[in-house]
Amino acid sequence: MKAPLLPFFLLFLLCTTTNAAKPATTALSPTSSPTSSPTSATPSSSPSTLDPKQIEALQSLNIPTARDPCIQPSPHNATICDSSKPFRHLISLHLSNCSSDLSLSFTALKSLSSLHSLSFTNCHPSPIRFPSDLSLSLTSFSCIRSLRRLSGVWLSRFINLTDLTVSYTPVNTSGLYVILGNMHKLKTLTISHANLAGSLPRHPHLNLTHVDLSDNKLKGKIPTSLTLLEDLEFLNLSSNGLNGEIPTEFGDLISLKNVSLASNSFSGSIPDSLSAIPGLFHVDLSNNQLNGTVPRFFSKLKGLKVLNLENNAFHGVLPFNASFIKRLAVFKVGGNSNLCYNHSVLSSKLKLGIAPCDKHGLPMSPPPSKESSGDSGENDTSDYDDGAENTSEKKEHHHGPSKVVLGVAIGLSSIVFLIVFLILLSKWCG
Repeated sequence: MKAPLLPFFLLFLLCTTTNAAKPATTALSPTSSPTSSPTSATPSSSPSTLDPKQIEALQSLNIPTARDPCIQPSPHNATICDSSKPFRHLISLHLSNCSSDLSLSFTALKSLSSLHSLSFTNCHPSPIRFPSDLSLSLTSFSCIRSLRRLSGVWLSRFINLTDLTVSYTPVNTSGLYVILGNMHKLKTLTISHANLAGSLPRHPHLNLTHVDLSDNKLKGKIPTSLTLLEDLEFLNLSSNGLNGEIPTEFGDLISLKNVSLASNSFSGSIPDSLSAIPGLFHVDLSNNQLNGTVPRFFSKLKGLKVLNLENNAFHGVLPFNASFIKRLAVFKVGGNSNLCYNHSVLSSKLKLGIAPCDKHGLPMSPPPSKESSGDSGENDTSDYDDGAENTSEKKEHHHGPSKVVLGVAIGLSSIVFLIVFLILLSKWCG
């Protein structure tokens, strides 16, 4: 009786297993649905495409758009986009090494009004008419060897700039105040190698941290108001026509790290207030008409690495020791004819470009130069320069007269011998 029941028992187990598997299959079916699969979620998390109007604008600027310009890094780092939806927008555009036929149309620029940063490098498109929306949206504008020529009035429209850079591009303006008058947010200012004329502004914006006005045609004095820029870290006024004395309040620039006033016509002494600037790293006052003694306080500036005081009118004894000079990466004091160093403190091997001091603290007279020495000096120089060849010539010249004397002596001896021989011969024959 038990044997016939075995097939029925196995059939019962099979049915039970099948029924138990059906709920599991039903539970798995939603996860296999295409609408909720992980692969279908990928498109929704991908970056939005760039605004079609801005794509057209980039195409007109010869910027490739086959690859999404918003994917970083973009080609030549030319574009940066925001993360807005459904379309992303450009916030940074850099045009470099443009073709000569590039044209920036007003329509293209108007579609780029989302830009916060716009820069040109070696790019000379046709004259640009900026939409007002773009002028107001920009916080950073850079023009390096580009756009042929700019005007102060044109630049003054960028009133929301925090960073302005113009270099190796002429700027036509009656003064810096025309450009900077309404740029109250400006922090970084660079206008260099731009033939910029006029004087320094008397009311600079107090939030400036970087000022580079080098290699221009600026004239006049440094206004005392410049020393009110407590956040200023970098100041380069080199290679202009500035004159007068360095303001005694210069030490109020307490954040200053790098200062260059080189190649101007500044006079007077270095103000002692510079000692109050703790973070000075680079000081270049070369090629001016500064006078007085070199301040000792420079040696107490722990962070100082560059000190250039050459080609001025400083006098007296250099107040530095060898350890301070060797600590600097650059130290120049040559071209100060009345400045000297204490030879018991500093070695001539340092090659400072100034003379050692005598016992009175005055520069010792240099030895006569070879060019200004007399005839004997010229002969000595010539003998020294020609080396061994001239030495042998001198020896030959020295031994020449001895050979002549020797020849004469031999000749005379021969004549005397012949006379004596003839006399003896005549006596013997007689």
